[in-house]
Amino acid sequence: MFSRSLIIALLAAASLLPGSAVAQCGIRNTAFQVGEELNYQLYYNWKFIWVKAGTAQMKIISTTYGGQEAYKCHLITRGNHRTDRYFMMRDTLESYVRPDCTPLYYRKGALEGKRYNVDEVRYSYPGDGKVVLSQRYRNHRGEVSTRSYESSVCLFDMLSMLLRARSFDASQYNTGQVIKFHMCDGDEVTQSQIVYKGKKTFTMEDSDMKYKCLVFTFVEVEGGKQKDIVTFYVTDDLNHLPVRLDLNLKFGTAKAFLTSYKGLRNRQTAIIGDNQLVGE
Repeated sequence: MFSRSLIIALLAAASLLPGSAVAQCGIRNTAFQVGEELNYQLYYNWKFIWVKAGTAQMKIISTTYGGQEAYKCHLITRGNHRTDRYFMMRDTLESYVRPDCTPLYYRKGALEGKRYNVDEVRYSYPGDGKVVLSQRYRNHRGEVSTRSYESSVCLFDMLSMLLRARSFDASQYNTGQVIKFHMCDGDEVTQSQIVYKGKKTFTMEDSDMKYKCLVFTFVEVEGGKQKDIVTFYVTDDLNHLPVRLDLNLKFGTAKAFLTSYKGLRNRQTAIIGDNQLVGE
């Protein structure tokens, strides 16, 4: 799935404050602001040829949830007319988080092929150092399953972890360092990890744009076995913009490249030279 891999590709873990679950699961946001918009072009490897497969767009707006101030992150991925002939893809994800990125609510509606699934997660914080989830999953046959889950560690969905990860500090990371976290996906809570691969200068596809990047690989752990899912490049500056994603999908390999942006919180310092993408 493009959407799942795209978001997983942006993940990393960080925590700042001791105390209750709410404090532990929050982080000081230094990377994004209301009004930010990121656009991506997706490519799929088709019989050894890279073809344009679709687009993705993420927006952040200011809102309220349960009577409290919140950010809403909205991500849409969709295939183009060419790929629709082989595999329909229309995924919409949204996440509500507190200003410190503590997750409140998550929903994913995924039309992939002829199947449409819906994930929902509601978070609550009893104040005793626990996080409580209420999960609801509807599969492509319309069957609904629900689950409650309690944990003494922080829990995240794809988008809330993405927002949190934007403010991580990798300055003390060593190449090969493993970052572990717990993530809600479907009707499950899984342990996943990201491996830091070091720094690399990356040249954007079809341009001479160069970025100084931090490189990570998301590793899925299942049954004691590890599988590389995505390698991703994020700018080595305060924005931590994901500019390139290399994805290993169930039905092949794919890539995603940042094509435009607007509303960035910080000045871009990871670009080499004077060139800029549209939207600065």
